[in-house]
Amino acid sequence: MRGPGRAVVLGFAAAALVGTGLLSLPWATATGQRAPLSDALFTAVSAVCVTGLATVDTGTYWSGFGQVVVVLLIQSGGLGFMTLASLLALLLSHRLGLRARLLAQAETKTLSAGDVRRVIARIVAFSLVSEAVLAVVLTARFATAHGFPLPRAAWYGVFHAVSAFNNAGFGLHPDSLVRYASDALVCLPIAAAVVLGGLGFPVVFELARSWRRPRSWSVLTRITVLLTVVLLVLGTAAYALLERTNPATLGGRDPGTTVLSAFFASAMARTAGFNSLDIAALRPETLFATDVLMFIGGGSAGTAGGIKVTTFGLLAYVLWAEVRGDTDVEVGRRRVPATNQRQALAVALLGVGLVTTSTLALLVLSEEEFYRVLFEAVSAFATVGLSTGITAGLPEPARLVLVALMFLGRVGPLSLASALALRERGRRHQLPEERTIVG
Repeated sequence: MRGPGRAVVLGFAAAALVGTGLLSLPWATATGQRAPLSDALFTAVSAVCVTGLATVDTGTYWSGFGQVVVVLLIQSGGLGFMTLASLLALLLSHRLGLRARLLAQAETKTLSAGDVRRVIARIVAFSLVSEAVLAVVLTARFATAHGFPLPRAAWYGVFHAVSAFNNAGFGLHPDSLVRYASDALVCLPIAAAVVLGGLGFPVVFELARSWRRPRSWSVLTRITVLLTVVLLVLGTAAYALLERTNPATLGGRDPGTTVLSAFFASAMARTAGFNSLDIAALRPETLFATDVLMFIGGGSAGTAGGIKVTTFGLLAYVLWAEVRGDTDVEVGRRRVPATNQRQALAVALLGVGLVTTSTLALLVLSEEEFYRVLFEAVSAFATVGLSTGITAGLPEPARLVLVALMFLGRVGPLSLASALALRERGRRHQLPEERTIVG
């Protein structure tokens, strides 16, 4: 593994180890006793990989110092990932020749090999400003509508703002955001931050510059925006229809709260991990629909996880071209190169392989039901953080499986994509072609 791939893996590993050490200190817990190494490791990896799965309750188990460590891990994991992912194109173009660098600059429309500092500054500024705005909104709402003292309201506002924008899903309430299910001024700003952070910096930057000219959008922006809207709408409809008669979730609620809760659940599956519905009470068919949304994830070079909507969208266009018998895959009057198609297929198969293997391991190591184990595995791989409540009760070996899955789910797709791109090479000869039977 070379270049960006190694940097991503080592960076996240180092942050996770430092976080584990800090959370293992006696003053990191509310009781003043050292946290078990397994809980410290699990929390640190979950935070730095912006997942949100937890073996202990964040708001009551960790002290103020421990909660600050969690926030810093979330911020470094989300911001570091965005920065590395957004600069991947710069690193690739720097290694290639002038012609390839010009092509890379034309494709990204925002990045070039000469403006690294400007790009990093904009990423940091965009992240901090977005989090600050959300923190102010949440602080005001917690203080005025829910009776929080101002210092507590401010801390809850900051914590949830950082967690939301970075798609982490860590919360300070034992029930996540279930108590705010009918409060649109809490749910909608958090959902907006989740979607914004999950779009990816390159897409946000391009939309800010040319949102009035959709025809000029890059393939990345076209696919990301289209699938984000489609998946949000389909997810909202799926939750509303599948849970409409479930008295433990949406059954009996007024139409406004039903739509709000269904939309919030759809946005959180993209991959934030907050929940305003009791996940353990969802019907199996709803959990499976959530599995699909979590596995697809959010935008590339953002804070979301999963295989990414770009990967899913490219594979959909490949399938459509194959059905139509087209030799080229075209998106918005642009031809997608074969290398991108192979990268999308590799990332998707990597995700399927990791989820399948880890689900089997969790079934062997625990006594939980299949659909709950599958949900936990997909949530960990896609760095979502939603859970049916089985995380804390899993045996130590099963927890280690989730730790590995969160880490691989976070760094695996990006590392694989960069490795494939950097290892691309031309051949001076071609072997004879032979068709085989498919299907």
